[in-house]
Amino acid sequence: MLRRLVLLFNVLIALGAPVAAAADAPPLPALAADAGRLTVSGISSGGYMAVQFHVAHSTLVDGVGVIAAGPYDCARGSVTRALTNCMAPEAGALPPDPASTLARVEAEAQAGHIDPPAGFRGDRAWILALGADATVRRPVVDALLGFYRRVLPPAAVGFVEVPDAAHGFVSIADPQANSCDTSESPFINRCGDIDAAGLLLAHLIGPLAPRSPAPDGELLSFDQRPFAPLAPLDLSLADRGYAYVPRVCRNGGCAVHIAFHGCRQTETQIGRRFVEGAGYNAWADANRLIVLYPQARPRSGFAWGSWRWVYNPRGCWDWWGYTGPAYATRDGKQIATVRAMIERLAQPPTPAPVDR
Repeated sequence: MLRRLVLLFNVLIALGAPVAAAADAPPLPALAADAGRLTVSGISSGGYMAVQFHVAHSTLVDGVGVIAAGPYDCARGSVTRALTNCMAPEAGALPPDPASTLARVEAEAQAGHIDPPAGFRGDRAWILALGADATVRRPVVDALLGFYRRVLPPAAVGFVEVPDAAHGFVSIADPQANSCDTSESPFINRCGDIDAAGLLLAHLIGPLAPRSPAPDGELLSFDQRPFAPLAPLDLSLADRGYAYVPRVCRNGGCAVHIAFHGCRQTETQIGRRFVEGAGYNAWADANRLIVLYPQARPRSGFAWGSWRWVYNPRGCWDWWGYTGPAYATRDGKQIATVRAMIERLAQPPTPAPVDR
């Protein structure tokens, strides 16, 4: 057995396995946030994760914004389905229709794996279709739209299409955003004055105060390790995540929004471009909103510091099962990690010690 371990150690070194760097970030602060006013959004794999988080915790989540993603548990644990039915469908490999998705939700709820569908009552959904997206094609987005129109009232479902937009987060906040018809790193595109973050927040939360031209809140890095049921590396999660905290939110009572990046948008791959350039922070400053930016990380099989085989080379969120079969439920390890972060934000701050 020892000889096998030594052999594996040498193989990992020979393959240049990435080393899991220790997080140098401080703890996520307790801010007495209002967890009863929680919304979530994401793009691409982050859009799928946003849908999974909403469906798994529909009693907790008030609304979901989705860009370039499809219906709940579309992949059914299969990477083949993920790449075909759920991204580039063709005859014989279509995304699940709304009735099938609802049946899946009801079955998972009956098994106790997710919140019951009654949790959708009062929720809102906002969906953005990218008309020139060759990565996640329109029938996939339409399947998601059909599901939410089936379970929510018409006025609760917002839908926007940007005909010339390729695969990317549509933002006015990144000064170096790609052109609208671009599908390349950092996958943040400028499409005229369309502000996806502002549009989705306005639909999910309600009328917003004007965005701040110069956000002056704090962009905090924090250690994600205490929230994960396994070492973050084992789950293709980064050691460090981010949270944008307006100054007023240090006094408690702020709502929380979770923003999930897409594939190839992790800090490892594009730095803080998504965290700073998606456009949420300017709205958060003026609207008493904490924005949580959890971070995935790329993995390509074995990695130094982990005995688990995880193949996620593009740093996607788990929407096809690379972390295990429960990935789309409350027991999904990435979902549980983010849920624990929300619980931390909702805790009252620790009183400062009194000098005597």
